[in-house]
Amino acid sequence: MQVDPWESGNPYEFFMGRWSRPVAHRFLEWLSLPEHQRWLDVGCGTGVLSSSILEMTAPQEILAIDTSDTFIAFAQQTHQDTRLKFQVGDARQLPAETDYFDGVVSGLALNFVPDPLDTLTEMVRTTREGGVVAVYVWDYVDKMQMLRYFWDAAITIDPSAKKLDEGERFPLCQPTALEALFQKAGLKHIEVQAIDVPTLFRDFNDYWSPFLGGQGPAPGYVMSLSNGQRTTLEEELRTVLPVRSDGAIALIARAWAARGVV
Repeated sequence: MQVDPWESGNPYEFFMGRWSRPVAHRFLEWLSLPEHQRWLDVGCGTGVLSSSILEMTAPQEILAIDTSDTFIAFAQQTHQDTRLKFQVGDARQLPAETDYFDGVVSGLALNFVPDPLDTLTEMVRTTREGGVVAVYVWDYVDKMQMLRYFWDAAITIDPSAKKLDEGERFPLCQPTALEALFQKAGLKHIEVQAIDVPTLFRDFNDYWSPFLGGQGPAPGYVMSLSNGQRTTLEEELRTVLPVRSDGAIALIARAWAARGVV
């Protein structure tokens, strides 16, 4: 089974896009960079962070890069703005000028690259002196609750699922580890901040159906199960999720954000 099957735009949007948008907005509010800046978005995926930059900062230009040609194709079809350019590229060898961008950012992607320090070093290279490098990643260990409930339930039934749990696989996604990585990359004035957004599901089906799309580690795991195993996992989740009297499920999605100055 492929561990991190991130490929198609529409299933990703259904699974994670609706929650990554409000996180992107709060991340940009926290950065509070001036208007008319030059931005580089590393690991842009379907363009969630890039589109938020367009909406909120009146940028001069944005270059958005991702390794997935299908994500880039999806982003190009859904974003039409001459200030925004999408390009396939490797985060470890960014196809971008040195000392050029005012803000170099990455949203929900740094933990998925083969060597986060190499990627962060490349992000620093492309940033002008005095510019800002910043990232955010999900808090898989604790407060990215839609995934935390999922993996805890899966591991209760199938202990071997622990090896796929992002909370186990990505120790980077915690404040101390992020700060240490930024220090290794030579950044100054480092800050780390929790960003919380509510994730309200109308009912259990609204929570569960995105896990059937095959995009990402958790949906990929669900698709690897037999029908009986899937039903058992669904029943366990129905038992443990905090369902309100009206059937809704109110959770929190936390991301850890880090920023530093070149």
